[in-house]
Amino acid sequence: MLTQKYINNIAYKIVGCAIEVHKHLGAGLLESVYETCLLDELKECGLKIKSQVHVPIKYKEKDLGGALKLDILVEDLIIVELKAVEVMIPVFQAQLLSYLKLADKPKGLLINFNCENITQHLVPLVTEKFALLAKE
Repeated sequence: MLTQKYINNIAYKIVGCAIEVHKHLGAGLLESVYETCLLDELKECGLKIKSQVHVPIKYKEKDLGGALKLDILVEDLIIVELKAVEVMIPVFQAQLLSYLKLADKPKGLLINFNCENITQHLVPLVTEKFALLAKE
């Protein structure tokens, strides 16, 4: 049975993998470099991943195609959006929330690698779908 605890445990593993990548590479590289290394780290952790996943745009009950691409989808549950930017701006969170809604996923992680400490700049987001799951 899918629970909040199960999803949060996967998110914890993802953050651990991101910390490992950051520990080895540091800040200042391109987002694509971090994505490549994080994908490898997530695979090593035994997680099922997809990268550059097309998200269909649904408008008024119509599927208008898959023009949006999210960075990483882990275990078909958690969307991971990566950034390598000086400043995290609110539109990044809005983007992830839109992806969560359009892809109908319960949780997302916004990770910025251009920082000193991944966990201090990590933004976890959840949807109503997550809130409706049992805690344990």
